[in-house]
Amino acid sequence: MSVTRRNALGAAVVAAIAPSIVRQGQAAQPAATDQAPGFYRFKVGDLQVTAINDGVAFRPLDGFIKNAPEADVKQALAAAFLPSDKMTIPFTTLVVNSGSKLVLLDTGNGNSGAPTSGTWMANFKAAGFDPANVDTILISHFHGDHINGMRLKDGTAVFPKAEVMVPAPEWGFWMDDAKMAAAPDGLKPNFQNVRRVFGPMAKDIKQFEWGKEPVTGITTIAAPGHTPGHTAFAIASGSGKLMVMSDTTNNPALFVRNPDWQAVFDMNGPEAAATRRKMLDMAATDKMQVSFYHASFPATGFIAKEGTGFQMVPVSWAPSI
Repeated sequence: MSVTRRNALGAAVVAAIAPSIVRQGQAAQPAATDQAPGFYRFKVGDLQVTAINDGVAFRPLDGFIKNAPEADVKQALAAAFLPSDKMTIPFTTLVVNSGSKLVLLDTGNGNSGAPTSGTWMANFKAAGFDPANVDTILISHFHGDHINGMRLKDGTAVFPKAEVMVPAPEWGFWMDDAKMAAAPDGLKPNFQNVRRVFGPMAKDIKQFEWGKEPVTGITTIAAPGHTPGHTAFAIASGSGKLMVMSDTTNNPALFVRNPDWQAVFDMNGPEAAATRRKMLDMAATDKMQVSFYHASFPATGFIAKEGTGFQMVPVSWAPSI
């Protein structure tokens, strides 16, 4: 392109005013640090499902995976474009609205989580929900990041009218005084926390067995290994199906691609790995949509077989449902 007097003059004017524009923009609108509220709605048949984000936590990488060299773990994290010096653990719960009932699947960290988590209630309310309107809470297992949202640190109950339903094998393990007395020191705080959360309402807790439908359209699936009573959920309505994997995997970038890896949180590592591989294979074969508690938000997608493992294929974000 030939340089004309008009081109040169125009370039000079732009160069002269650009610094002024930049300075004015920076002064009038400082860079923001907060994201938009973390909720995402989608349909499963006639049911409306809302993913609610509860932030993220970070853990040291050392020892997080019990049966893989740390170098392999770092390589897997780097391949997923995640920090390779620490574990990134997101949290996402689900709200299921049938039109007649509002059901929670787990309740997040409450105000007992890490500094970078604990966003659940703000996001829940931003999505238009009220804790007073929750009818039923289904709990997958009794780790704190799944149950602490029911009771604040000061003992306040968060969902005043909700019916709370838990896996019978999970209740039988964590509420057993003899098991608590025999537990290693590292596990005792979880026994104590279970009693803190459930103790005041123990008489009202309802226990469910695997393979049952405690709420219409939601079937409980045996998924032991992570904990003795760890439970997944199959949500079905019309032709829609969603497998809620709970903690069958931790971060899918590691445990979907490497289903035989065992996380430090898996109480029975070999059993957890066997459960994980079975459920991932089922989801891939049946082309079921899945939801993970510890995947990047909105933590839902599909499973495809890849080599000796699998991969998670995220859903395409939709602006409306």
